[in-house]
Amino acid sequence: MKHAFSHFVASISFLVAVQLVRADLTIVQKIEGLGSPTEMTIKIKGDKVRIDLSPQVTTIFDGKTGEMTNLMNDEKTVVRISADKMKAAAEMIKKFSPQKEGAEKAKLVATGQKETINGHETEQYVYEGPEFKATYWIAFSYPNGTAILKELQTVKSEAWNAANTRLPDYRDFPGLPLRTRMVAKKGEPNGRINEFISTIISVKQDPLGESEFAVPKDFKELAMPDVFGGKRAAPSVSPGP
Repeated sequence: MKHAFSHFVASISFLVAVQLVRADLTIVQKIEGLGSPTEMTIKIKGDKVRIDLSPQVTTIFDGKTGEMTNLMNDEKTVVRISADKMKAAAEMIKKFSPQKEGAEKAKLVATGQKETINGHETEQYVYEGPEFKATYWIAFSYPNGTAILKELQTVKSEAWNAANTRLPDYRDFPGLPLRTRMVAKKGEPNGRINEFISTIISVKQDPLGESEFAVPKDFKELAMPDVFGGKRAAPSVSPGP
């Protein structure tokens, strides 16, 4: 249960960037800064998004219902988080955010620097948020990049504003962001800098099966702790066929 909750919190930042995309996409990214380097795979089909941040945990988000499902693959268990609990989580983030309601969102600023990443030429842009600084390396000539970006731009900006993150969404990017580096402005007590880097390794537009977004029949359901208030969770039951 502890792992399910921590993964839920980590997943929010990924989900706001990909929910409601209308085409089949498989995006593989290299992730650095969350322990040992690893790969994250994001699969998108219509209103559904699947995120595999590790082999142990899978997150599935349904854009129509607003429900998020966490699969603990090693334990063969599933935790569902309703749209109401997702909304409560966003409200909690908004409550404790240093960014004031109605404040203007910072804009991406080009630095003029260029860099070749995985064979693709990129231009650097920066964004200064209240809690972190983000640097984006944007590719303007990535294969099918215009079509991929257009699909990603179907994300509703309200998803960002609901959490009061004031982050750029895909409508703000002039090209496909190939690499993202986020550095927290407030470091840890030991002086360590909190840093997160994601780099796109590949993007495929091959069709995806519905089974990729379904809960395996042999997984048992667990109740989500009621940490955001509201009604008590229902007793644990096994998912139906």
